[in-house]
Amino acid sequence: MLPSYASSPDSKMMSRHHSGAYANGYPRPNTFEISPHRFQPRASTPATRRRRKLLVRVAIAIAVAALFACSVWPGTGSFISIFSLGLLSSDSDGLLDTVRYYDLSNVQGTARGWEREERILLCVPLRDAEPHLQMMFSHLRNLTYPHHLIDLAFLVSDSKDRTLDVLIERLEDQQADDDPKQPYGEISIIEKDFGQKVNQDVESRHGFAAQASRRKLMAQARNWLLSATLRPYHSWVYWRDVDVETAPFTILEDLMRHNKDIIVPNVWRPLPDWLGGEQPYDLNSWQESETALSLADTLDEDAVIVEGYAEYATWRPHLAYLRDPYGDPDMEMEIDGVGGVSILAKAKVFRSGCHFPAFSFEKHAETEGFGKVGTIDSRGFLSDGRTNDIQMAKRMGYSVVGLPHYTIWHLYEPSVDDIKHMEEMEKERVAKEVEEKEKAEKEKKIKEQFGDTNSQWEKDKTEIQNLAKEESKKEAGGDAEKSDSQNTKKENSGAKNEAKKAES
Repeated sequence: MLPSYASSPDSKMMSRHHSGAYANGYPRPNTFEISPHRFQPRASTPATRRRRKLLVRVAIAIAVAALFACSVWPGTGSFISIFSLGLLSSDSDGLLDTVRYYDLSNVQGTARGWEREERILLCVPLRDAEPHLQMMFSHLRNLTYPHHLIDLAFLVSDSKDRTLDVLIERLEDQQADDDPKQPYGEISIIEKDFGQKVNQDVESRHGFAAQASRRKLMAQARNWLLSATLRPYHSWVYWRDVDVETAPFTILEDLMRHNKDIIVPNVWRPLPDWLGGEQPYDLNSWQESETALSLADTLDEDAVIVEGYAEYATWRPHLAYLRDPYGDPDMEMEIDGVGGVSILAKAKVFRSGCHFPAFSFEKHAETEGFGKVGTIDSRGFLSDGRTNDIQMAKRMGYSVVGLPHYTIWHLYEPSVDDIKHMEEMEKERVAKEVEEKEKAEKEKKIKEQFGDTNSQWEKDKTEIQNLAKEESKKEAGGDAEKSDSQNTKKENSGAKNEAKKAES
């Protein structure tokens, strides 16, 4: 049997190694060749190559037409992006018109954010706040941080008054101010109800029984407002209550200069003189204590510890009670719980997952739970040596401080007892006024009946003096007449004597 590359003598097939045959063994005609073992170039161009050349020419023609259209008709960027499948754009950065690029390393928050043009998100939760809006907007006008770097965010929830309408009116006036430094940046108004049933009066809001449910709903409101308005370009988030009565105009810069992740001032409130003149208000900024930790272990899982109530004696060091009116306002105090009246926090704290717990977190909720979310024990252990492995805040390592000597003032809201006492004081005041009025009327009647005693005395004194003068004059006149009569008598007696002598 012949090998596969061989052929019989009678076969037309030739050896593929023969110079007169193709590589497949068939004879070939006498053609010019360069090498006996190479194929000759084909006389015609393949169809695929012709098709490729055609497509290249068409693409070149389209590109030339597109460039010509851009130079002649503006606004054809979208046309180009359609035909370029989004790979080209009319923008110089080469991105789609709908693409926004943010470098979050530039929004970490620094100590001098006003110089670096760092934006602040100012969040204000509102509920039945119509009476306080005028006061709040007066504070907004006076803030010294550049207004165009502050974005305002309001949440109106469960309100029965005209909070929303008045808010819109105030915002329109603020943004239309003639002073170019007054208008703020982006403004967001969020309206959502959370089913808050607690009334807004002092006794209802601050009653012990309502604290747990009320604070959990307040935490939900804060989280909704923050998640709906926080933007990638915000470096700071500032929470502010609407009923702050007095605060420094430079509060944003003052707090920011400390460059802390979470920082709060001290919050007091003015009182009437009969109540002492002033009082600590926000007791939610504190340091943890052994007693509070032991108390937390005895409570139910859903319990919420609140400060300032006899039911929960925690014996914690409160930021409010450490205030010295003459102390250094920049002195810092590490705290574990924060009050919600005025909070400045870096936006990265919230982006990393910290929030206001709307549930019992370590037996705390809302802002106090937020403080625990943000703090870390420098020892890494609790007082009894147990690892603090259940507090997510402790692992995040954020700095949470309070300023005991930097004070802002909350609006005074009288309690029921204060109101009763003030009513009693008002009754006493009215009774005293009536008594003084009656006394004045009696004195007036006496004066009308008897006249003025001083003037009467002067009158009587004058009359007595006149009488005395007349008497003295009469006495003087009587003495003169008596002396005259005596002289006459003497003369008469002398004359009689002389006459007798003459007769004798």
